[in-house]
Amino acid sequence: MGIFNQKSKIKPAPQEVRVEKVVVQQKQKPRSNLTPNVPRTSSSQYSASPRPSPNPRLSRPKSASPYPSSSDEKRAAIVRKRKAVTSTPRDSPIFGNDSESEGDDSDLFYPKRLRRSESRSADLNRKLRHKKAFGDEIRDSRIIHAADIASVATKCPPIHGTKPEEVPIELQYPSRCKRERYELVWQKDKIDAVKDILSVIEHVAETYLTDNEAKPFIDHNSSFKRQMERAISEKYRDIPVFRTALQNYNDKLLELVENGMIAKNLDAEHHIPASLVSFILTQVYDRTVAPKVELLTKYEMGSDNVYGELLHPFVTKLLVEQTKMTSDQVFIDLGSGVGNVVLQAALEIGCRSYGCEIMENACNLAEAQEKEFRSRCLLWGVAHGRVHLERGDFRTNAKILEKLKEADVILVNNKAFTSTLNDALINMFLDLKKGCKIISLKSFVHENKTAINDVANSILDVEHYRYHENWVSWAAAEGDYYISTKK
Repeated sequence: MGIFNQKSKIKPAPQEVRVEKVVVQQKQKPRSNLTPNVPRTSSSQYSASPRPSPNPRLSRPKSASPYPSSSDEKRAAIVRKRKAVTSTPRDSPIFGNDSESEGDDSDLFYPKRLRRSESRSADLNRKLRHKKAFGDEIRDSRIIHAADIASVATKCPPIHGTKPEEVPIELQYPSRCKRERYELVWQKDKIDAVKDILSVIEHVAETYLTDNEAKPFIDHNSSFKRQMERAISEKYRDIPVFRTALQNYNDKLLELVENGMIAKNLDAEHHIPASLVSFILTQVYDRTVAPKVELLTKYEMGSDNVYGELLHPFVTKLLVEQTKMTSDQVFIDLGSGVGNVVLQAALEIGCRSYGCEIMENACNLAEAQEKEFRSRCLLWGVAHGRVHLERGDFRTNAKILEKLKEADVILVNNKAFTSTLNDALINMFLDLKKGCKIISLKSFVHENKTAINDVANSILDVEHYRYHENWVSWAAAEGDYYISTKK
């Protein structure tokens, strides 16, 4: 409209649209928040990414633990809820439809074999071969068999398509010991026979055999392991073929044991891969602690007598990578629970390993674990360091007080310890030798100006770190830990 509401005779010029090209730079991906705090004295201790956590056992106590979560742990837990679950251990049998392997012509043998070489300095004093595992006579290792835990007798149903006479099977290990008895059954939260057997075969090939010797065991196309995987899959489901492949595996491995190749290969190695350490310890746990795990939930709230576990990858990080323990050293766990870390130190490092626990139920399970641990190491043909488990209060136990003076590395899972107990520990540390490392979940040196803190500050150099998700039993999130060095 023109002025005075009259129509304008002038036509407006058409609008022009200006187009400009703008280059949009991509945003850089944020760095992972899982990187631990770098200690004051080093900037390279965490340059390597941590090993993935092993499959968690559903039978282990988790949320029932009284351990408090830090604000960081709570924030990380919220983030974890948004992530998709990628695995459900023990929620389904190991067998599948075999579709993930069909049409894959790639040779997966050599990538698997690469895992044998680990970046750690060799402890030349460490001898792996068990002296009693390769004699002329077949030994009874006196293990708890998988069939004692998961069987038709324990009301586990047979795998679909398995005839009654096909249910019982046996598995050869890399030693001159009697075979372990399994049954082809499956039930949630019980030992998965097929999964266990396939894992044993893979560990045997990767640790005990040369590349050429391992091909018949784990080669992707025609190995014993591959034949079993196909035979047990839903697509083929041929139990007789599975049993035949297992028998061929048993015969071939026994042949290598009897001709001395297994013992010879072990003599050439000086450490056990972390994956095999974790697997052996999980076998021990599943046969001793898991069936009675409810005993560990009985604790007194507000006391020092609580229970929580450091899981295998965390312990490997601490003992192998950070404190760099060797087989001629001494490890002590003050408040050792069911003995998990004590046993892991003895197996993974080969050192003398001591533990002290005051809770009766945990002590009973620890002794059961130690017995099965000794038997199962014999079955696997590997030697372990000496294990000593003590009952009672570590503040007054004579054996522990004596060995503290020799200790090279001490673990104190003091996440839920009272201040009184932590103060008592500081007084115990006065007699430690110079250079002894103390691993703890709480720092013994803090900002509170007290006499006992002045003592801690005068005798300890403390470094602060962050542990990763799924590295402890009481929380899925990451958290803090400390390594103190005696001045």
